[in-house]
Amino acid sequence: MVQGKCVVHGSQLKAGNVKIERFEDIEAWKKAREVVNSIYQMSRDGEFSKDFALRTQIRRAAISIISNIAEGFSRRSNREFVQFLFVAKASAAEVQSQLYIAMDQCYISNEQFEEIYELLDHCVRQISNFITYLRGRIGHEGN
Repeated sequence: MVQGKCVVHGSQLKAGNVKIERFEDIEAWKKAREVVNSIYQMSRDGEFSKDFALRTQIRRAAISIISNIAEGFSRRSNREFVQFLFVAKASAAEVQSQLYIAMDQCYISNEQFEEIYELLDHCVRQISNFITYLRGRIGHEGN
């Protein structure tokens, strides 16, 4: 999560004492990676693994979160980055919705649902904070 005063330097971001030089440095990207790994693990076995439509869709939506954060970071402007972050947030909501389907079909337990849903909530809050910060920088940086 970006906290405190942040300064953009070309393709890197400085948040307090933390430099973000690569997309892998972004806390929301790290949390999205946890989400992807959890989704893959829970959909690997049992009945969930046999529901090819849901398994494929939830995995693709989870991949979309992490991918859009990375792709947005590589763009040349904060304005473009914000657009990609909004897509990442939408993909997180898609995964949350699909978790309900998985739970309703008894593919995952309530505990698994809560754990991954909370990971997604945390990720979305981080993305939202990043969007707020970047929107504040649009116009100040010539983006």
